[in-house]
Amino acid sequence: MTTKISKVVELEQVVIRFAGDSGDGMQLTGNLFSDSTAFAGNDFATFPDYPAEIRPPQGTVSGVSGFQVHFGHKPVHTTGDLCDVLVAMNPASIKANMRWLKPGTTIIFDVDSLTEKSLEKAGYAADPTTDDTLSQYKVIKAPISSLTIEALKDFGLDRKAMLKSKNMFALGIVMYLFNRDITQLNHYFENKFKNKPEVIKANQTVVAAGYSYADTMEVFANTYRIQPAELPKGKYRDISGNVATAWGLMAASERSGRQLFIGSYPITPATDILVELTKYKNLKVKAYQAEDEIAGITSSIGASFAGCLSVTTTSGPGLSLKSEALGLAVMTELPLVVIDVQRGGPSTGLPTKTEQSDLMQALYGRNGDAPLIVLAAKSSVDCFYSAYEACKLALEHMTPVILLTDGALGNGTEIFRIPKVAELPAIVPPIAKANDPDYAPYRRDEDKLRREWAIPGTEGLRHRIGGLEKENIKGNVSHDPRNHELMTQLREEKVNRVANYIPEQEIIGDPNADLLVVSWGGTYGVVLSVVEKMIAEGKSVAHAHFRHISPLPKNTEEVLSGHKKIVVCEMNRGQFANYLRMKHPGHIYEQYNKVQGLPFLTAELENKFNDLLK
Repeated sequence: MTTKISKVVELEQVVIRFAGDSGDGMQLTGNLFSDSTAFAGNDFATFPDYPAEIRPPQGTVSGVSGFQVHFGHKPVHTTGDLCDVLVAMNPASIKANMRWLKPGTTIIFDVDSLTEKSLEKAGYAADPTTDDTLSQYKVIKAPISSLTIEALKDFGLDRKAMLKSKNMFALGIVMYLFNRDITQLNHYFENKFKNKPEVIKANQTVVAAGYSYADTMEVFANTYRIQPAELPKGKYRDISGNVATAWGLMAASERSGRQLFIGSYPITPATDILVELTKYKNLKVKAYQAEDEIAGITSSIGASFAGCLSVTTTSGPGLSLKSEALGLAVMTELPLVVIDVQRGGPSTGLPTKTEQSDLMQALYGRNGDAPLIVLAAKSSVDCFYSAYEACKLALEHMTPVILLTDGALGNGTEIFRIPKVAELPAIVPPIAKANDPDYAPYRRDEDKLRREWAIPGTEGLRHRIGGLEKENIKGNVSHDPRNHELMTQLREEKVNRVANYIPEQEIIGDPNADLLVVSWGGTYGVVLSVVEKMIAEGKSVAHAHFRHISPLPKNTEEVLSGHKKIVVCEMNRGQFANYLRMKHPGHIYEQYNKVQGLPFLTAELENKFNDLLK
């Protein structure tokens, strides 16, 4: 009798990509593997990549849905470039992901999907697993579909229903490959399908079948283990950027004592924020799904006037529609948080793809001079802290705030240490007191230039509200041109003074490095990874990542000075670079831009930075 000896290889980090037809459950598969990664204690980041069409042509390259997970023992800053493992459910999944494969990548392929028709739809003239197409990769040809049917043959399901579980078979294989315990998956099925015991059993059976197949068939020479990351003690969970944003809003509501109101129209990729907040009536969240973008923001302005912490969520096309009402919020000087989960544009553009396309719209996309605060989250987890800060700034400075995230941050997930609300910074809105004999609607404090928040129903605080320009101090309707200019200047100065209440800009690396790399928003992780690598190699590079856009931190000029070259990296055609040219004109700004609906790759950034150092 021989005993099977399994060799376990320790790895620092791994990138795995699940790919199949839209409808094959790749997003669910990726999320479940991410959950197991969180339970294993690894740091990770994910990148969902799926078609814009609701029902794209089955079996075609354009219809491939993907989900990438980058996990490791050390801090993970990016969703990963090229993958180490590709799970491909059909030929089109291989074709669509060839550019993401590194030499030696393990491809786990559903060989049952190989038909003449599927090859034709994918654009293959011959079987790529038998010619030289995949010669530099390790291809594991697993009969995933047929074995799924075999595992479920006694469940009384038809063939179509059984094949819907093939993604769970593939997940079982991957769980074996990375030495993961499937017990946690079993608990998930039990909680998800509490009243459907047959569904629970079917999913558990298929996952176990995939795990056993990988174990007994000995298709892998090695299995792999990634040790837990060294994370601070605390309570953790995996969280998407959109859910983190929703939680940040609720935390700000609790900390400020203001009821949270969200008035939003569901728009890709921001819908999940609204969906998440509808779950928390127990926390007195008021969620209103509006019929259109304008109704969403105007309802939120009304709720803000009524004393709520008011929020509206959208993406680029929706922000365009909200611009008139946003100008009203600027002029009435009411606290309002607008969350823009940016996507590829213009127009309907690429609704499921990531981009940084709305910066100029956020800064200047309103009629008249209508300045407001603009922030940009840097990671999926940072969406929580950025949403919280956006609320704090809106409430304490009595002005609208636009928070920019993006599709990759909103849909991507990371491991999140849940903070205690009491440990978050205090939020103290300037609420006017009843029967204040000196009260005036536009009376301002000297430091912040903010007006007081008069909650309706508070005795002695009646005043006029509306869209016409108001007289300074008294708040009466005014058509005086000099008063209009004064009010415009005051609103501008109020936003400028916010710079006194935000952190100074940090710089990573030598403040006098030859090359300063500038980034903002969701490009943080990949740029940081490249800069850290180059610094470790002894190269004269530094990194400044901006979260606060309007106003810029007070020390921005100091950070930008003292470098031979500055390069601004962003997923648009150069919006932040042009903004810096306007605000800090004394520098030459190189640019690295990408508008593909995809994140930066570390390799392309490293090549650019090395070229600039020559």
